Amino acid sequence: MSRKVAFITGASRGIGAETAVQLAKAGYDVAITARTLKEGTQHAYGAVTTSLSGSLELTAARIEEAGGRPICLTSDILKPQTVLAAIDEAVATLGPIDLLFNNACYQGPGNLSRFLEVENDQVQAIFMGNVTTPTMAVQKVLPSMIERGSGVIINMVSGSAVNNPPVPVDQGGWSFAYPASKAALILMVPALRVEHPDQGLRFFNVEPGFVHTEVMKANHFGEEAAARFGPTDPADVAEVIRWLATSKEAMAYHDKTIIFAPQLYKSHEPPIRANI
Repeated sequence: MSRKVAFITGASRGIGAETAVQLAKAGYDVAITARTLKEGTQHAYGAVTTSLSGSLELTAARIEEAGGRPICLTSDILKPQTVLAAIDEAVATLGPIDLLFNNACYQGPGNLSRFLEVENDQVQAIFMGNVTTPTMAVQKVLPSMIERGSGVIINMVSGSAVNNPPVPVDQGGWSFAYPASKAALILMVPALRVEHPDQGLRFFNVEPGFVHTEVMKANHFGEEAAARFGPTDPADVAEVIRWLATSKEAMAYHDKTIIFAPQLYKSHEPPIRANI
């Protein structure tokens, strides 16, 4: 039996990398894409330019250890054509995409800016990375899924899109532009569900809870929240994503606008980990 194929954006570290490994264990070959191919490469992350721990090459090695076939494809969500080209290469190498995980998000200037300080080109970049590029990626893979009568599309969203900030962004809350882009992305899934019912397709929005990412740490952001609440483990979120993609029981959640991953992971009986 041939293995299914997953395509994951933002898979050099964090939730994207952990999900790639979990899907490999579940029988997927995995096309992984991000800006960072090799460890030590520097990029702009928020207000800083630095290198972060993690790379596509390291994720690929973990996929192989888990029994999957990886393909590393560099792309930039601010350049949608690079993502579409990566999808073409993934299909040519591994076969049609069975699962698209829009995990990557904009990580540049403006995310942590107050309303009067965020610049117009930053807002445009945020929406390009978080809305336009994921939309184009879905439009690229969905026709084949419809034709084959099966497929999974999962978007990574944010609780900041549906909750009011408790304090200003520079005091530990969140800004306007980033949550606004995630709110727009959230609306994709309900639209896809009503336009493509009973076609063997799955569409989910996953909210990971508070994940103290390497990007946040590099920008010295989120330390208070991490100390107060305790961050979500990316590996737990990856377990939930794999379960949503592969379990028949997951269709009971197909009417939910947002899946709150930590709650599902902790409350599900039998446990998500044991049920995969």
